[in-house]
Amino acid sequence: MTCFQAKTVLISGAGIAGPTLAYWLHKSGFEPTVIEHAPSFRTGGYVIDFWGLGYDIAERMGVSDDIERLGYHVQELRVVDDAGRRLAGFGTSVFREVAGGRFVTIRRSDLAYLLLERARSTTEILFGDSIKGLCEDEDGVEVTFEHAGPRTFDLVIGADGLHSKVRKLAFGPQSQFERSLGYTVAAFEASEYRPRDEDVYIMHNEPRRMLGRVALRDDRTLFLFVFADPTLPSDAPGNAEEQKAILRQSYRGAGWEMSRILDELEGADDLYFDRVSQIHMPHWSNGRIGLVGDAAFSVSLMAGQGSALAMTAAYVLAGELGRPGASHDEAFLQYENLLRPYIETKQRAASRFSAALAPKTAPGLLFRNLVIRATAIPGLARLTFGRDITDKLALPQYQRR
Repeated sequence: MTCFQAKTVLISGAGIAGPTLAYWLHKSGFEPTVIEHAPSFRTGGYVIDFWGLGYDIAERMGVSDDIERLGYHVQELRVVDDAGRRLAGFGTSVFREVAGGRFVTIRRSDLAYLLLERARSTTEILFGDSIKGLCEDEDGVEVTFEHAGPRTFDLVIGADGLHSKVRKLAFGPQSQFERSLGYTVAAFEASEYRPRDEDVYIMHNEPRRMLGRVALRDDRTLFLFVFADPTLPSDAPGNAEEQKAILRQSYRGAGWEMSRILDELEGADDLYFDRVSQIHMPHWSNGRIGLVGDAAFSVSLMAGQGSALAMTAAYVLAGELGRPGASHDEAFLQYENLLRPYIETKQRAASRFSAALAPKTAPGLLFRNLVIRATAIPGLARLTFGRDITDKLALPQYQRR
């Protein structure tokens, strides 16, 4: 009698795509391993709006109730002037209507934690290490690590984000595939900041720079910076003090609450700082090595849907790899054929939205505010946002354990 040996899959990255992929790969009969270079699970970062196909997959994974519990239901987006007076805004009910009531704002780290916990019981998880080298042959991929000894896996999947190490090793340098949208984004949290506006996203703009704040639980406030800076180095500085210096320089002289928020920046130990970029690749796989989520097709933070797209791609990839009789080449090809047109639509939408979030000129800012005010006209908000919110992809159905 011959015993069935489950295929092994190494997944690089314990963010959104990685744990989702691990969960569904196990359901398809694989033995997944997740490796994460951070020494432990990472908290902080920024909040995301979560809806659409990602929400469908969260329901199937049994974490949607927890997402609602940990999430926030922001009621209004409000644009303010230097004195904090309302210039424009709209209620967010239109998003929930278009999304069928399933629309929530949640810390990205909270969503990642829920997904990792869901996969933990059936997945080997290795923190504090990363992939150093990949060597593929006809039987598998030999992987060398920064710390652990070498191991061989049937497949290797890069779910390690915009700056993917797997993509660099298997496909080439990031510069070949990255397209900058011309902005940098930063975020951090502070305690006991005042004023505090519950269930409202406050946004202040000046040409080329945006600052937002939103109240979180436990008297925490999240600050989000989006700014255009053509002088910024192509590689975002890795040193937190350098990043803080760039923020101070970029927001020097800004109005509203900027001076107080920069004071809070001094004590921030959870600063998120990165370029706003997309990844465009001719192929998402190379032999036994594939990519998923931002590593394959980053739509950028501006899309507001990157996490949901990562979950969708992970679900589809696991399903195609698990089809009876399908080779990994066939599975990778079908995965890409199903998702590429959908992803490209989301990338185009993100490019449009980035210009609206932080216009680079005073006339552009004025026009953006006029458009926001016009959304108060019945039906116009649905017309304005509906195209980019609605998902037109039908999730395939797969046989799962």
